[in-house]
Amino acid sequence: MAQPNVRPVGDLNAALESLSGRFHNRLSTAAAVREQHGHTMTWHRNQPPDAVVFVQSADEVADVVKICAAHRVPLVAFGTGTSLEGQVNAPFGGISVDLSQMNRVLAVHPEDLDCVVEPGVTRKQLNTELRATGLFFPIDPGADASIGGMVATRASGTNAVRYGTMKDNVLSLTAVMADGSVIHTGKRAKKSSAGYDLTRLLIGSEGTLGIVTDVTLKLYGIPEAISGGVCPFETLEGACNAVIATIQSGIPVARIELLDEKQVAASNAYSKLSLAVTPTLFLEFHGTASGVAEQAGLFGEIAAEYGGGPFEWTHNAEERNRLWQARHDAYYSAVQLRPGTQGVATDVCVPISRLADCIMETKADIDRLGLVAPIVGHVGDGNFHVSLMVDTEDAGELDRVNEFMERIVRRAISMEGTCTGEHGVGHGKMKYLDAELGGSVEVMRSIKRALDPLNILNPGKIVRV
Repeated sequence: MAQPNVRPVGDLNAALESLSGRFHNRLSTAAAVREQHGHTMTWHRNQPPDAVVFVQSADEVADVVKICAAHRVPLVAFGTGTSLEGQVNAPFGGISVDLSQMNRVLAVHPEDLDCVVEPGVTRKQLNTELRATGLFFPIDPGADASIGGMVATRASGTNAVRYGTMKDNVLSLTAVMADGSVIHTGKRAKKSSAGYDLTRLLIGSEGTLGIVTDVTLKLYGIPEAISGGVCPFETLEGACNAVIATIQSGIPVARIELLDEKQVAASNAYSKLSLAVTPTLFLEFHGTASGVAEQAGLFGEIAAEYGGGPFEWTHNAEERNRLWQARHDAYYSAVQLRPGTQGVATDVCVPISRLADCIMETKADIDRLGLVAPIVGHVGDGNFHVSLMVDTEDAGELDRVNEFMERIVRRAISMEGTCTGEHGVGHGKMKYLDAELGGSVEVMRSIKRALDPLNILNPGKIVRV
């Protein structure tokens, strides 16, 4: 349940009365609906809102915000609920604004390589609708997340090494601010030097500064040729060093993903693969037929130097899609390694030159602490994830998990990396921001106070005010 002892001063009943008159059967206070909207995919405690309102337009979002601002009631924006650091939880109660019904692709401009979508559009839905244009949107976090949620957490995914993250692929936004006003952060031009970059201020803000109601995205042409495959390695360190050498060599790899031996075993069982149970890289190359063949050949030579191979690759779309679906299902496959436990997903990101050091030290911690924790990663940009399978009823194990979480984050920061490569901060990683960013956190607080003086937009996330 919500925590009344820390609820901001506000008149919830008056807000609910106004919202009920405006939204009728699209306002729910049912326990099951509330719990779904306070749900998180990891071990953070469920903190349900007091009510959920299902909005269908930007005007309706503005109306909800105005009502909540008038009565000083917190709001939490909700997309698909796949965030991993407690971003959609409601620690102060209030209203969850469910944006899933705002799921229209508003415009596609093939000649300009961009499109405009509502926040509830999911990445798979968008690419399905783009297929006939010969274009695609490349950002692909493991879950079929909403575009609005991906903007909120500054998400990335397997293609980030070539195409960047959400911050690189959003041209502009429309957002409802904390007073109910609506702003447009830019136009469709590919570049601009007109004033503060409000687009990137809102990207990664996790609904604490405004609620996004439409997004203008960059698109890319579907490559002429795509090849992909797997490369096993004798050691985890060898796989990491092959990644570093590949990136430093300038090979324009589109995807390069690491699975340690525990994750390979889990994926074999869950996704019906037949890979050798050893550290493995999944790769994909985009370009012309001759170009991808050359890239694959160059990678094969590098892999051999670090104890890797044979590198088996294919142009066959069905085989490639099967591999990448297994990679996207890594979390669900890992959960099967220890039935009855709770999955705890975390990630860090370091400069590519420190990748091997960070992963090997993390692996040593896993072994020393006796944890079941497969490692996977978008290692081409120095980002990797650990999925811990935790018995939350075992106090001793919880202590070891907390020690592990502290050590992996401190290690990444000491290597000039970050406590979160793509999961965002939420309330799960708030405590690490001071160590990573120092005085910048106070600047963030100042921005939050200026744009949301009543502290009603997703309070208790990213920074404390």
